[in-house]
Amino acid sequence: MVNKDLLNYTIQLADDVMILGHRVSEWTGHGPVLEQDIALTNISLDLIGKARNLYQYAAKQEGNGKTEDDYPFKRDAREWTNALLVEQKNGDFAQTIVRQFLFDCYHFYHLKALSKSTDEQMAYIGAKSVKEAKYHLQYSAEWMVRLGDGTEESHSRMQQALGDKIHYFEELFIPTKSESKLLKTGIAPDLSLIREKAYAKLNAVLQESTLSLPEDIFPQQGGRKGNHTEYLGFILAELQYMQKSYPNLTW
Repeated sequence: MVNKDLLNYTIQLADDVMILGHRVSEWTGHGPVLEQDIALTNISLDLIGKARNLYQYAAKQEGNGKTEDDYPFKRDAREWTNALLVEQKNGDFAQTIVRQFLFDCYHFYHLKALSKSTDEQMAYIGAKSVKEAKYHLQYSAEWMVRLGDGTEESHSRMQQALGDKIHYFEELFIPTKSESKLLKTGIAPDLSLIREKAYAKLNAVLQESTLSLPEDIFPQQGGRKGNHTEYLGFILAELQYMQKSYPNLTW
């Protein structure tokens, strides 16, 4: 019998890294310098690789001939449960770095906790992915400091990016009904504890980067329930073009 809560949770985690991985991949060939072009491409590959692991696990749970490709290529926007943060457009390099850093603050500590899950496969995925997430956090944090405490122009752009993206941060720490149920059985980690660590990291890096949070923050949410910004539709139009044009195609 399929554990619907575990299935929903698995797909939710996969959706986060799939959409962010796709967003970051848009920098391929367009990075500010070659080194950062390659770095962002590698981060994208890490995220999409983790999404594949999770979609494979979801397909195994669901059975009925499901494959990992069914989830990213055959669902409409309202069926996706990724957080709103990850679908936000790239903008300039500052906007991309702030989005990445905010997600990394959550993602690294979430994976560390997930590696202790009572679900063997979830624990395996968490332990396997945490080293990559540690590098992602290090990378984005270094750029936060480098640009935030850089020139007047870079500081201004980073401050603007932080003001734009911080409103989507809190959604990452609001448990869904499935997460709340899985927390009781030790499968899902406690998001309140992850939130404490994530905000501690955020505040430490902001202090070093001479950036500050806006006085008024209006938390945006809805992605976990399938209520997305218009940006997700454009992402899926590109991501799902082949499957929508040629349903059930085979190579």
